Amino acid sequence: MKFIQYFQANSNDIQVGIQSELGIINIAEASETLGVQVPNQMKAIIEGDYNNRIQQILDYYTHHAHEVTFVDSDTIVYAPVIHNPEKIICVGLNYHDHVSESKISDDPDEPVIFSKFNNALASHNQVIPLNKHGEQFDYEGELVVVIGKTAKNISQVDALDAVFGYSIANDVSVRDLQFKSGQWLLGKTNDFSAPVGPNLTTKNEVDINNLAIKTYRNGAEVQSANTKQMIFKVAEIVSYISEYMTLQAGDIILTGTPSGVVLGYPEDQQVWLKTGDEITVEIEGLGRLTNTFELEK
Repeated sequence: MKFIQYFQANSNDIQVGIQSELGIINIAEASETLGVQVPNQMKAIIEGDYNNRIQQILDYYTHHAHEVTFVDSDTIVYAPVIHNPEKIICVGLNYHDHVSESKISDDPDEPVIFSKFNNALASHNQVIPLNKHGEQFDYEGELVVVIGKTAKNISQVDALDAVFGYSIANDVSVRDLQFKSGQWLLGKTNDFSAPVGPNLTTKNEVDINNLAIKTYRNGAEVQSANTKQMIFKVAEIVSYISEYMTLQAGDIILTGTPSGVVLGYPEDQQVWLKTGDEITVEIEGLGRLTNTFELEK
């Protein structure tokens, strides 16, 4: 099942939708029409046990398509699939080829963990501002894990039980700010530097350890890999993080990017992101996340 969060025309209220083959089902409208109580808030859905009710809505709309109204995706503005996570946790250097191209270190013995804040969240189709204090703007297509329940000291065997689903992110990075000091934060959590979407796919829909991941810059492929090439798989990452902090429902984990980022090119071939560039990250079974970029004024 695929969920989205979005705004309708002339409204500042975030709506939750189910992305079906026939169109988007507005959960609030469907809940009222069918008398099936489901909250109109993605984090609340994740925290609760609404699977049977949501499946009931999906089945009804599928079998009564001529009687119900679907939302046209061309009429909405996407919101991040989660807009108020407690934590946004990122994993660096998690594909062998990316470690080599980055020239930062050798393959890590443990996951390299850093963070972004909620100000970094952005959505599918959003124009991303390029911070005027930086110059070296880079893309990083990544698989996103969304946590489904509280997890502390969870084993690798049980780690995926704590996952609700998966999405796509672009870890937009400002390299000259990232390496300005010993910490990466300045280059990693600029406003709207973590677009996530377009949807949130429940974990039962995909084999998370075997998904093709590609990134396109202005239509040209610049990254191509498979999640099976991760140094640390999703279960390892979730378990590892839970040893040091309690994961909560709605937390977002960006799991690292493959090779092909601008940083990995020889210096005389590095073409950093600029106004007008378009980046699309595509992950098998999860969809395509697209954003354009514009220098901050």
